[in-house]
Amino acid sequence: MSLLERLNNDMKQAMKNKEKDKLSVIRMLKASIQNEALKQRQDLTDDEELTVLSRELKQRKDSLQEFENAGRSDFVDKVRTELVYVEAYMPQQLSEEDISKIVNETILEVNATSKADMGRVMGALMPKVKGKADGSLVNKLVQQHLS
Repeated sequence: MSLLERLNNDMKQAMKNKEKDKLSVIRMLKASIQNEALKQRQDLTDDEELTVLSRELKQRKDSLQEFENAGRSDFVDKVRTELVYVEAYMPQQLSEEDISKIVNETILEVNATSKADMGRVMGALMPKVKGKADGSLVNKLVQQHLS
């Protein structure tokens, strides 16, 4: 089942169950995917759909951080709820230990020896962990392994 089909089914279920927050998030995710498909003038691949979901997840995490810093607890709860719903459509996240193993393998693959090789390592690494790991965590681990 494609992501769009899953979103449609979950949207129908959320309507039946009168889950307004969930319905709102699903509609937003669906609209984001459809907008991206219109922009590219073709149906999205699974990988491209994952990119859209990752972008939506990152936006919510950034918003959560901003609202927490501003002391806006009314918005913090709403964004946390949205985060839960968006994360439900993301693939299983890798543990820090798993990411570290992949970082080591990639460093060996590209023969990286110093922080100057960071761009090559990240370029080879990010497609492997796309949607399965937070980019800032990956970046931090690469820096640790290269220093």
